[in-house]
Amino acid sequence: MKRLLLGLLLAAPALAQPVVAPTPERAGEAKGEDLAGYNVVNSIETGYRFRTVEGNLGKYRSDVNFGNGIRVLGSYLTINSKKPGTGKLFDEIVLSTQGLGNDPYQFSSLRVQKDKVYRFDSVWRWMDYFNPALTIANGQHAINSTRQLQDHDLILLPQSRFRLLLGYSRNQQDGPSFNTIQFPDGRGDEFTYLWNIRRTRNEYRLGTEFEVFKTKFHVLHGWEYFKDDTRAPLFSPGAGANLTDTATLTQFRRDEPSHGQAPYWRIGIHNEALKTFTFDGRFTHTTGQRNFAVDELAIGTGRFSAAQNRQVFVGGNARRPVTTGNVTLSWFPLERLTITNHTALYNTRMEGEGSYGEFSNAIAGLNFLNFQYLGIRTFSNLTDANLKLTPWLGLYSGYHFSERRIGSSEFEDIDPPARLERSEQTNRLHSGLLGLRLQPVKQLRLSVDGELGRADRPFYTTSEKDYHTVAARAQWKTKRWSLLGRYQTNYNLNSNSLFVHSARTRLASIDGTFTPKPFLTLEAGYGHTHIETVTGLAYFSLGELIENDRSLYRSRLRQVRLGAQFNVARRADLYFGYHRIQDAARLGRSLMDQAFPLTYETPLARFSVQLHKKLRWNFGWQYYNYKEQFLALQDYTAHTGYTSLSWSF
Repeated sequence: MKRLLLGLLLAAPALAQPVVAPTPERAGEAKGEDLAGYNVVNSIETGYRFRTVEGNLGKYRSDVNFGNGIRVLGSYLTINSKKPGTGKLFDEIVLSTQGLGNDPYQFSSLRVQKDKVYRFDSVWRWMDYFNPALTIANGQHAINSTRQLQDHDLILLPQSRFRLLLGYSRNQQDGPSFNTIQFPDGRGDEFTYLWNIRRTRNEYRLGTEFEVFKTKFHVLHGWEYFKDDTRAPLFSPGAGANLTDTATLTQFRRDEPSHGQAPYWRIGIHNEALKTFTFDGRFTHTTGQRNFAVDELAIGTGRFSAAQNRQVFVGGNARRPVTTGNVTLSWFPLERLTITNHTALYNTRMEGEGSYGEFSNAIAGLNFLNFQYLGIRTFSNLTDANLKLTPWLGLYSGYHFSERRIGSSEFEDIDPPARLERSEQTNRLHSGLLGLRLQPVKQLRLSVDGELGRADRPFYTTSEKDYHTVAARAQWKTKRWSLLGRYQTNYNLNSNSLFVHSARTRLASIDGTFTPKPFLTLEAGYGHTHIETVTGLAYFSLGELIENDRSLYRSRLRQVRLGAQFNVARRADLYFGYHRIQDAARLGRSLMDQAFPLTYETPLARFSVQLHKKLRWNFGWQYYNYKEQFLALQDYTAHTGYTSLSWSF
């Protein structure tokens, strides 16, 4: 199933429209220049971004978020020793950046290495995330945060049979957001409060790679530390979302610290000493621990102006050991036959003392719910065979089996007498795969795949139970032409004692590239995705359980992509592009229908001309047009662009 779903996920990016900046053409000599025993290639693009937005600025920021200002749109630098291994301190430096200055998405990567001595890789990313959440609770769940990610890896003796690995990673999120609380009960009002996000994750790594008797070993020991100090300070918000009732929230405070650590081991083994047999094994073990607490205080008045206050405390310390292992055996009994068996085991437990306590001063009541244990164990075995009957015909088949067991227990002390509740569930999945590969001529490749699966007790209502998938792919490639067509269907029917869920997905796409002349390249693509799901619903309304509702969702997403690349006299480059996405689903005229018909289009143009062998001038423009059919609150149009100089020193 994973193999076929991958095609579905890759189809949309295949039609993706590139953003207008940075300019792909670089300044300077492609072969670089020699300097003090090194060859240097460099190009830096600096310029000014501009934008004008009409309509919903918040929705534009959540989708695109490019603003005005000076930027280092992109840069590229390579320094290589003219003769390998002759550099004093380094033999290679590769540095690339994008969007530095004030872009919402910034990136830089660096590689420095000295042959047979060391190799250092570093990646840094910055993302500004803004979401006004206009369609959710009237914007009361907006978020405006920044996230920084960095990864650093050092390898000592990279070309030897024994290598030492050192690494460090950091993930940090900060920024304000809004959240809501319903007070004093389910019939009360909703109140907005400020939620200061502060989350940090640090990871340290130490390991080695070595080879003994044609067997490669990889051993890595790491330490992860997580810290979440998100909190809502004490404040007095006053009236809630419903201005017609008398409910108020005069004081509110919420602290939710969570600190944890997860030391882990990873071991990898690879052996291909025999020509007809290979072995791969990977094993990991993590002993995660976390301490957490939630301390909440809410004071105000209810619907009938009576004084209300509520205190909630959740706390505990949890342990989460996770053990995974997988072994892959590949056998090549014949030159044209490959048989692969993959066995995997996944076992995780969450155990500890987790208590939920709620105290109401109005009724002097105290309720507790104690969580004790949750365990998940999954075993899977996959056997696949590939047979190449002729140089132009190949067959593929496989059988997959997995078993997942879930067990949990919790100690209830809400209504005496206290009792320990245990539950357990086991699900087995059997699936078969069959595929065909054809290459009747050198330019044409064809493939057809199918999978049929049956599960006896899926965990979720929307999980796969009785499903089948079919996928087909055709590719035609010549010196000037390149055509790629894909089609895929995915049907799933999941029924249990409470609900019936069915999902149907059909995807078709075609992409093409034509190069009639060396200076001209044309590209086009079309994709169609049809999704339809029907799911039962159960929820509480005014204290009553509703079980007979259902959710019907339809999406008919169409994507069109066009592009043309021109090169004029080897000095100027011109690119035109157009991308349109439209959801044409129709359920009816009611606003309650769960369709999401929208139109999103973005044409762009980019021009780059060489003024000097070390200097280029660039200009780009991109237009965004977003429209929803039923509600126009989030519609917007935007003109974005840039002008820049690419230069080389």
